[in-house]
Amino acid sequence: MTRIDVSQARHHLAASSFLLVDVELPEEAAPGEQPLARLLGLEAEDLAWLGREGEDARAEILGDSAAFVVPAVEEERVVDVHAVVTEQYLITAHRGPVSLIGNLTARLPRENPSDPVAMLFLLLDEALETYRRCAIRALLEVEDLEDAMFRGRQPEQLYRLARLRRTAALLHHTLLPYLRVAEETVTRRMLGHGFREGRERLVREYQRTARLVLTDIESLQEAARRAFSSYSSLVSGDQNGVINRLVVVSTIFLPLTFLTGFFGMNFAYLTDELESGAVFWLLAVGLQVVFLFAALYVLHRTRLWRRLREDEGDPDDGR
Repeated sequence: MTRIDVSQARHHLAASSFLLVDVELPEEAAPGEQPLARLLGLEAEDLAWLGREGEDARAEILGDSAAFVVPAVEEERVVDVHAVVTEQYLITAHRGPVSLIGNLTARLPRENPSDPVAMLFLLLDEALETYRRCAIRALLEVEDLEDAMFRGRQPEQLYRLARLRRTAALLHHTLLPYLRVAEETVTRRMLGHGFREGRERLVREYQRTARLVLTDIESLQEAARRAFSSYSSLVSGDQNGVINRLVVVSTIFLPLTFLTGFFGMNFAYLTDELESGAVFWLLAVGLQVVFLFAALYVLHRTRLWRRLREDEGDPDDGR
């Protein structure tokens, strides 16, 4: 494995029988950029898309070669890796550095692929692995957030949940279109004649891995929805506690408010007959004290205070 310029890569493509060529392009296409296929000496018109920015997911058979645009996760963003495979070589191209290629080359001595097609399936499997790692990491973070919410709800948890939910949507929306076109192309190729038994095994292993990765992403989406529901339930529980406290306060002060309003009216009996200090203390103060103790007694008998205190504490905290 070595770094070479385009002209040397072109020479090796013409002379070698088993070759992996990885091309790292600038992250943004330069004005007047030459088509990569032409620079590598691949003059086929159906390879004009190779290395071109903004290509959709692709998986198709081009005669004796196959072309793929494979999405992969790189630091929580999705990058597209273009791949062209024949019986002699595998060419990959991408914008900016990606760890996917490094992981692929690290697996080559262990896996010892027999031809470029087997090496292509290593590339496809490693791309799925980037999705799986991202989904599992996000799923564990969602579960940790959900546990933390029940110990103590914080506003920043909602922001982190929203970010993880966007991550799940990004993984699903970028992987699913690619899997659909890849499944259609590979299945059609397998139904044709002359498909080798060893390659059929690679295809079935790839299909099984793809289904497992898609299941992991769907599990992440479900966990994110469940965490949002839990957060909403906690908010509703806090609101119910506030409403219960307002009910208690209203229960205590409603009779007092009634008495205050009643004795504030300008009835002739109230203004002419109830003039002594003893009557004032008995009616204006005594009745309010009696009603206050009656309300507290009712709250105590109904054990409403105890239920409010239990709602304030978390049973997991032992309070």
